[in-house]
Amino acid sequence: MGIEEYGGGQGPAPEVLVVTTNDLPGHRVREVLGEVFGLTVRSRHLGSQIGAGLKSLVGGELRGLTKTLVETRNQAMERLVEQARARGANAVLAFRFDVTEAADVGTEVCAYGTAVVVEREPVG
Repeated sequence: MGIEEYGGGQGPAPEVLVVTTNDLPGHRVREVLGEVFGLTVRSRHLGSQIGAGLKSLVGGELRGLTKTLVETRNQAMERLVEQARARGANAVLAFRFDVTEAADVGTEVCAYGTAVVVEREPVG
């Protein structure tokens, strides 16, 4: 598996910029639109659980589970961006992920942050 299967985040020049910081250097927050989030819940796959159990006996990375979690986080982030765009935001500040077990049947991944409208600060 290539490195692209183990990463996430945005590509170059996104329509809605998502950052983990509380501000955006070189920009001024013109309007705060409020919290936005993207949520997804993935059920556990029996085959991957058995494979993970066997792998835990000998150690090492659980690649199938890693790939699934990356896909899940990317989906949650895409949903966050859709919600921010629908509210008229061009950026999301203080972006975070929250991952929890959902009633012993799956994993809940929530991507959240603050939707804002930013503008570039004048240079000079």
